[in-house]
Amino acid sequence: MYKSVSAEEAVKVIKSNDRVYVQAAAAAPLKLTNAMSARHEELKNVEVCHLHTEGKALYANPEYKESFHVNSFFIGKNVRHTLKAGNGSYTPVFLSELPLLFKRNIVDLDVALIHVSVPDKHGYCSLGVSVEATLAAIENATYVIAQINKQMPRTFGAGIIHISEINAFVECDEPLPGFEASVPTETEQKIGDYVAELIEDRSTLQLGI
Repeated sequence: MYKSVSAEEAVKVIKSNDRVYVQAAAAAPLKLTNAMSARHEELKNVEVCHLHTEGKALYANPEYKESFHVNSFFIGKNVRHTLKAGNGSYTPVFLSELPLLFKRNIVDLDVALIHVSVPDKHGYCSLGVSVEATLAAIENATYVIAQINKQMPRTFGAGIIHISEINAFVECDEPLPGFEASVPTETEQKIGDYVAELIEDRSTLQLGI
């Protein structure tokens, strides 16, 4: 159905001065970003853009600032230090409007790094636990590299893509990066109590990290 290659082979398509989009949250394709980061000695001025991602962002290492520049649409903990170190920036945008930056070529994408489920018998993969702006990135990037993970949950809805939309495939069987909630401090608990008083029964909440 498709021919897989190593992550090292797949990311060779990334060139100096390219702009790379990375799928967000727990769907961050760490096998691909780690392989890209390992090429820091041969790459210059690669812009890596994404929303919040889980796991290590090796390309955000300030020592690699000549190789990679992090452009965050939502600043996560793993790249927050880049703003002070000078190898990162923040582009404020509503999540609902982020796909328009790609569709209107305001932010041109050379490569999209995505993380998907194993394709079904018809060749369809799921974007799994994080769809966000990835569909628009896939549609508008020049080249799409997919990390196909046996442990990526198959979710339904708009986040289904066909393997014909993917240029290179890298297989893995690895758990997704997780997020462990800490025990709230006394101050945090007090804040939570105040917030809870403002929430009515049957309300809908939107939460972010």
